[in-house]
Amino acid sequence: MGKGKGLKLADILVTVVIAVVFGIVYKLWGPLYDAAKPFGIRLEELIYGMWFIAGTVAALLIRKPGVALLAEVAAASAELVTGSQYGVSVLLSGVLQGLFAELAFAAFGYRRFTIGVASLAAIGSSAGSLIMDFYNNYITDLSAWNLTLMIGARTIGSIIICGFFAYYLVKALEATGVTKQLRPVSNEDYKALDN
Repeated sequence: MGKGKGLKLADILVTVVIAVVFGIVYKLWGPLYDAAKPFGIRLEELIYGMWFIAGTVAALLIRKPGVALLAEVAAASAELVTGSQYGVSVLLSGVLQGLFAELAFAAFGYRRFTIGVASLAAIGSSAGSLIMDFYNNYITDLSAWNLTLMIGARTIGSIIICGFFAYYLVKALEATGVTKQLRPVSNEDYKALDN
């Protein structure tokens, strides 16, 4: 999509398409998350990371500043429009999760797109989600052991889904050549994924 760091219309459109697809996944993920709750010991937190994946996938594909934030806000908007059970608060969640993921990519100057950086973006998004949970009073009354278990499970699940899975999903897409129209893959790109 060009050599410049700024977003072009094509970058924005591709990001929004990715986000809409994941926004629908987010909408479908809510009942699965709720179904995992009765099993206890915060099992549902291990799958919470799916709600952050749009920003990481889009940033790994487009590789420009602002993409993770845009993708998460657009995905949250798509989830809201399709009737999110969480209401308008998903938009603020999208902003926080996208912003914290964006910080991970920015910390490396948008030059490294490794599994480690994707995992840091996942941890950032997880932290953003916890801020929303605190704001909504979902976690303020939890005992220390329960809060620790929740944060640990959410972070681990986020790294697995939003870090590892997102990274390997993008790597698989690039290996098929499907992303050539989006961003022609060069040897530098493959090296950036392996660093």
